[in-house]
Amino acid sequence: MKLHVPTLIARKREGETLDPAEIRKLIEGYTSGEIPDYQMSAFAMAVFFRGMDAVETAALTRAMLESGDVFHHRDGHPKVVDKHSTGGIGDKVSLILAPLVACTGVWVPMVSGRGLGITGGTLDKLESIPGFKVGISIPEAQDLLEKLGVVMMGQTDRFCPADKKLYALRDVTGTVPSIPLITASIMSKKLAESLDTLVLDVKFGTGAFMRTEAEARVLADSMIAVGKEMGVEVHAVLNPMSEPLGRAVGNALEVIESLECLEGRGPADLRKLVLDLSEKIAPVSRKDLERLLDDGSARRKFDEIVASHGGNPADLPKLSQIHHAPVIRDFPASDTGTVMQVDAGLVGQAALQLGAGRARATDGVDHAVGFDHFVKCGEHIHQGHPLCRIHARTAVDFEIAEALLEKAIRIG
Repeated sequence: MKLHVPTLIARKREGETLDPAEIRKLIEGYTSGEIPDYQMSAFAMAVFFRGMDAVETAALTRAMLESGDVFHHRDGHPKVVDKHSTGGIGDKVSLILAPLVACTGVWVPMVSGRGLGITGGTLDKLESIPGFKVGISIPEAQDLLEKLGVVMMGQTDRFCPADKKLYALRDVTGTVPSIPLITASIMSKKLAESLDTLVLDVKFGTGAFMRTEAEARVLADSMIAVGKEMGVEVHAVLNPMSEPLGRAVGNALEVIESLECLEGRGPADLRKLVLDLSEKIAPVSRKDLERLLDDGSARRKFDEIVASHGGNPADLPKLSQIHHAPVIRDFPASDTGTVMQVDAGLVGQAALQLGAGRARATDGVDHAVGFDHFVKCGEHIHQGHPLCRIHARTAVDFEIAEALLEKAIRIG
């Protein structure tokens, strides 16, 4: 079948439903370079305005995931599961969930991304552990699944190349906020892991891509529908991202907080979310999952992950010394009262200003900077008591972050 791209674009522009074979040809042609950016931009804009149904979105997802390498699990393998978060501030759930769920006898081939904008990335957090190598091949990942039941890695060059190319194009053509295109981007990367079950942590609020719960529900329903079309069990949990998750924001600081949670301690909201998501994909009860956190099993599994990826578990208790920001100071409360708001979006911007995140994909990140000991909404605070602690590279960076936090935190 020879694809006439202008006709295809025009048909989608008019709201027609495209055949899965046509969508596959389009993605194959774009990935190979046969179809130029300008035609794919026009197609993305047509989808932005006209949308896609579940069958079309599933066809787009399948074509994107099959544009490169996928995981091939051996016959008789354990159940294969994973989790995806649509992003948030202080969201270090993956660092805890992957080792915890792997303790239950399933496989967790977690392929994660880097942070961009105010959203932190799992890979950046893992790389704050000295020697931790996220750039491994799929055959290496398959070996680790056999040995440990879990791997925590980045995308290889051959992993969903169509998504990488299309996402870069969407980023510069105003077509990022399209539910079918977001769905295909997320699901192609996750389903290339050859999963049986996926749980989605869909965020909404000031620190999330989706601002309202209604928008988050639309995205969740779209991803569940694609999972159904492709024979994968997908669960979605909607979670507010109006305040940061836990009490730490920043790469090494979030790893330190994750270790606390893996030892049965840590912030209550973080532990609750880890358990809410884990029980959707683990073959054991919530009580059993709590026990695996409290008895050190999940922490031991995390140490095994670190060692298998080239790190030294003995470095984990020393992360606060290894990544020690030059300027560490408390941010005191200006009033006495109850914390009414900790705006996650503004906290994310402050972390970005400190250097904890990246404005462009090519930027580096500072593993030492960020915030810890954050107050939570509903807590009573006295004037002069710390609302959080700021870890900054310079005094100027500290002052910029402080000004943003003054706007972010409201005491009533």
